[in-house]
Amino acid sequence: MSADPISVHILDRDYLVACAPEERTGLMEAARLLDSRMRDLRNASRSAPADRLAVMAALNLAHELLQVKETQRLGEQSLNQDLNQLRFKLDAALNGLTRIG
Repeated sequence: MSADPISVHILDRDYLVACAPEERTGLMEAARLLDSRMRDLRNASRSAPADRLAVMAALNLAHELLQVKETQRLGEQSLNQDLNQLRFKLDAALNGLTRIG
């Protein structure tokens, strides 16, 4: 698919971004999220320049992403442990049936 430029509005400025049609919705959501975060930061610190707001918003979003990934990793680790315990119990139960039969 070809990448068509679309316009996103972030902190009172428009940016043209090349985007594949199937990624358009995700890009628009990301732009809205970034705009919202930058506006929150600007409201908290009126004197900060836009580039500093962008870096701070990016750092906050990156930190949140890393937290989500760590939570997901821990969840997968717990799930794998639970599955291993179930396999062990199932194997034990099947071995018991095999010996009886």
